[in-house]
Formats: sequence, C-alpha cells, structure tokens
Amino acid sequence: MAIIINLDVMMAMRKKGLTELAGEIDITLANLSILKNNKAKAIRLSTLNEICKALDCQPGDILQYVPDTEDEDEANAGKDI
Repeated sequence: MAIIINLDVMMAMRKKGLTELAGEIDITLANLSILKNNKAKAIRLSTLNEICKALDCQPGDILQYVPDTEDEDEANAGKDI
C-alpha cells in the first residue's frame, strides 16, 4: 500500500496511549488499533479530523505517501482494482 499511517509515531510524540486517544475521539479501541498498526484500508475524514484535534497535528503528520516499488506494480498488473 502506498499510504502509510504514522499514528503510532504521533501518539508517542504526544505521549498519548491508545485508550486515552480512543476515549477522546469516541472511537473503539479495536478500530483505533487497526489505524495505529497500519492495517486500515480507509479512514473517514471526520475521524482524521478528530485525531488531528486530539493530537494537535496536521493530517500530513499522520499520513505519508510512499510510492510502490516496481515489483509490487508487476505483481498487481493483472489484478482488478
């Protein structure tokens, strides 16, 4: 995947735990854990807004674009998207 979610890094910088952040933004621990561990396939803008408010950061502090490698592009060449 080309988008990396660096939520764990920002949480560490702000010294906020998973339970504390989940309570502040009214999201389940399970869903926040999925985001934190970079397993999410999508994120609602309203959720991103609440995370940024709670961590006092910008979306770009959490989301990072990393281009796919050529090997990944070739492996995905014949697959429907």
